[in-house]
Amino acid sequence: MEYNYPKFTPEMKKTHTILIPNMAITQFRLLEYALRYDGYKCEILGNCGSAVAQLGLKYVHNDTCYPALLVIGQFLDALNSGKYDLDHTALLITQTGGGCRASNYIHLLRKALVKAGYPQIPVASLNFSGLEKDSGFQMTIPLARRALACIFYGDMLCALRNQVAPYENEKGAADRMVDLWVTRLGRVLLAGKGYTAKEMKHTFPLIAADFANIPVTRVPKVKVGVVGEIYVKFSPLGNNRLEEFLLSEGCEPVLPGLMDFCLYCIYNSVIDHELYGRNGKTAAVYKMVYQFVLGKQADIIKMMKKDGHFRPPMPFDEVRKKSHAIIGQGVKMGEGWLLTAEMLELIHRYRIKPDTLTLEVTESRRIDDPNEAVAILKPLRNAGIRIALDDFGMGYAGLRQLQHMKTLPVDVLKIDKAFVDGLPDDSSMVQAIIQMARSLNLHLIAEGIETDAQRAWLAEAGVESGQGFLFAPAVPSDVFEERYLSGADNNAKV
Repeated sequence: MEYNYPKFTPEMKKTHTILIPNMAITQFRLLEYALRYDGYKCEILGNCGSAVAQLGLKYVHNDTCYPALLVIGQFLDALNSGKYDLDHTALLITQTGGGCRASNYIHLLRKALVKAGYPQIPVASLNFSGLEKDSGFQMTIPLARRALACIFYGDMLCALRNQVAPYENEKGAADRMVDLWVTRLGRVLLAGKGYTAKEMKHTFPLIAADFANIPVTRVPKVKVGVVGEIYVKFSPLGNNRLEEFLLSEGCEPVLPGLMDFCLYCIYNSVIDHELYGRNGKTAAVYKMVYQFVLGKQADIIKMMKKDGHFRPPMPFDEVRKKSHAIIGQGVKMGEGWLLTAEMLELIHRYRIKPDTLTLEVTESRRIDDPNEAVAILKPLRNAGIRIALDDFGMGYAGLRQLQHMKTLPVDVLKIDKAFVDGLPDDSSMVQAIIQMARSLNLHLIAEGIETDAQRAWLAEAGVESGQGFLFAPAVPSDVFEERYLSGADNNAKV
């Protein structure tokens, strides 16, 4: 029996508050103003923590996509809070429109709402793909233009913030500048202005000038590039406040802009005509949009180069071409070729030798879909990057998946601590892993070595490398740098 879910109607603009999950915080804060100008009442959710994830697990199977679990948990946690009039509350969720499971989150959310006792809550979709055509919430051209402006402004604010915050003389100055500009831009957007090409081109240098005037002390910092699935990459709930953690450890976070993902989706709609024979007129429209958005990105890059204080992003079209030299344009499930592109951009920007990099992939995250793993990892390995399979044995490594180990482009196998803990008395699983690694000519690393007996057994068995508290406990980054990277200790062995 099909469930007739409640639809978000045009009349609900005036009567309902729309709750929005907190993915890209700065961009979504600005998007809230754009939606308010169009007559919607919105609120960006800020509830985070393990309780949100546990609530999501109550209504979403743990094999379902992790972002879906968190987004649904966050919505339900907000509805349970008592803060909202449940008869006048709606939810807004994004849909990519591609083959990714993100296009189906909305159905999982509706099912969870019924199970949680909120069958009356309507769910609206924010998408550029024409999904949910019967919804009263529609992406009009004026709203789309304002949304694009919000993403551009938000990307720029985030990039400048991350290039200033690690070096600021007064802690919090960069964050206060972000808040100041979100408020300024919000007022402009509520007045129906600020989204045209001319207005954006005028505003970009003003934003850069304000960030350049923040007093800083430039000292060498470790730069940490962050790539990956869009929600986990940007959402503090999804990545456990990764940016704040990196800043607290004395690092400079380097994240691509949200607009890169939008350009990736737009370009995929363009290339679908060439690859799959989809509607040529639709492809032509997307191509015009693609060129327009590239032009606005070029304005930001040109301005940042002229200003001279900040590193501009690499033009997306250049990133795309670099990735397509080693990975096909048809690899586009989820983030598809964009993952490879983002990694290659970081390698190019910081002149990193690919053979000095090792990319760790958690076995429980990727081995359940070996074909997808090969499609993503093989181009990176072809570019010279070494691939390590982490937590081996803790995921979905059944006999069928183990058969795929012969095709996975992996150089290093890391034996999970759960198996090392049993050494030397219970060694059967470790012996099996060692035998398999030798037959596939893989380098082995044992994780979580804590006793001399474990170390001795592994050494005797021929395991080349190990890590764990037996050798050294975890230390803060400044202690590590002082101990191993400074002065006369530069050549010290870890």
